[in-house]
Amino acid sequence: MNKEMFLKKFGKNVKLERIKKDLTQEQLAEKMDVSNNYISGIENGRSNMSLGKILELADYIGTDVQNLLIFND
Repeated sequence: MNKEMFLKKFGKNVKLERIKKDLTQEQLAEKMDVSNNYISGIENGRSNMSLGKILELADYIGTDVQNLLIFND
């Protein structure tokens, strides 16, 4: 798996988990103190998150980091 594919699959998982929690991109961005464009970039596989931000994201959407990193084809 290359970086581009990894980021797209990760972003898809972020979006699915965010939707499960009934959060908009704007609400999540506000909770994380980041821009809406940053969240959009993550979900579309255009932006890369640091490990610290991944932990923060998982906490804000109430999921385990593992759920964000499981890639079912």
